[in-house]
Amino acid sequence: MAEQTGGDPLFQSHDPIFNRKELLHVGHVPDEDRIVGRDDEIQSVAAEVGAITRGDPPNNVMIYGKTGTGKSLISRHVATRAQDAARSNDIDCAVLYVDCSEANTETRATRQLALSLKEQTGYEQNIPLRGVGTMEYYQHIWGILEDCFDAVIVILDEIDKLDNSNILMQLSRAREAQKTDAYIGVIGISNKVQYRETLDERIDSSFGHRELFFHPYDASQLREIMRNREDAFQPDVLEDGTIELCAALAAKKHGDARKAIEILKEAGELARRTGSETVSEDHIQQAQEVAEINRIEELTSGATVHAKLALYALASRIITGDRETYKTREIYERYVGICELVANDPITENGLYRQLKEQAFLGVIESEKTGGGRSQGSYLLHRLVTDPKHIVKAVRRDAALEELPTYDRLGENGPSTANRDANLGSFS
Repeated sequence: MAEQTGGDPLFQSHDPIFNRKELLHVGHVPDEDRIVGRDDEIQSVAAEVGAITRGDPPNNVMIYGKTGTGKSLISRHVATRAQDAARSNDIDCAVLYVDCSEANTETRATRQLALSLKEQTGYEQNIPLRGVGTMEYYQHIWGILEDCFDAVIVILDEIDKLDNSNILMQLSRAREAQKTDAYIGVIGISNKVQYRETLDERIDSSFGHRELFFHPYDASQLREIMRNREDAFQPDVLEDGTIELCAALAAKKHGDARKAIEILKEAGELARRTGSETVSEDHIQQAQEVAEINRIEELTSGATVHAKLALYALASRIITGDRETYKTREIYERYVGICELVANDPITENGLYRQLKEQAFLGVIESEKTGGGRSQGSYLLHRLVTDPKHIVKAVRRDAALEELPTYDRLGENGPSTANRDANLGSFS
């Protein structure tokens, strides 16, 4: 328990809710005994990169799966263990991690790799933060690897956010091109299984990777994951049933361990802000809504404005209508009206279909092919997997779309002709 520093009465001597809050941080890599339900995945990743611990070349690997399935956690866990095992065999091994949602260009990614290597060594050359080309950063990378390391494992998280995939070719061919004698193993992580289809044929061939798929956690695994985070809180702060409710909500929605932990953390913050001495099921319910809106915003952060408008169109159809599922054509009609409302030129119906398909892969919506009979033929029905008000709130967080009607203006209690005509303009 942290003691008060400086004796300033403005700050409490200890946190009344949290004990080890770091256990609830997204980037925290827990000890092995806190990792649940991923034994097979650990073995699979280790099988691909494990050769590096014996001084042999590792395989490159791509890991796919929805958000919160442990891709980043397991990659960092296995890479760190591989580094320790290599060092015990007198092999100098580095582990480098790049979040490509932030370092989303080849220049930014290579700069981060070079700076990370510099931090781990006594490299004395200056590495500029700006004003130099990508190839200069590569030269720093090759130089540090050549001087200091026998091997390196590079983790490229959310690799699909990179503006191009040339970095895969550079890393996978570095030894062959005599840039460095160090072995380089790459672990790419993506929520999008279609990512491989976007790779240039030469890069795909050069990368020569294996593909692994991580499935969502089930309810029992989520409960165990959450119980392994109980000591993030002070003793007796979590009320009975809070862990079980938190796990059940996450399992019902997405099997997303990251969001389950985020819900628990947000519930603790809510309890602290309201002066509560315990975290209750009510706090969990409130935190779940906050986390769900954040989840939708995160999933759509890299989406086009049209993808967000498509989701908003489906949400508004559900709110103002009497059904939970709608055809692509019905969503498109609403979408065109919304585009008029925000002065945005609409894309084609086929373009909207592709946007909906992408959102279905991300788990924001579900799409089902349905036979319409001899007269209508088959068609797709789309439904949201979350409360439509979460979609409305998440989409309106985009500064370009904040003028869209709020959930209440759409009619919280069901269809409302007055609200629709007054607030939704010409679309119906």
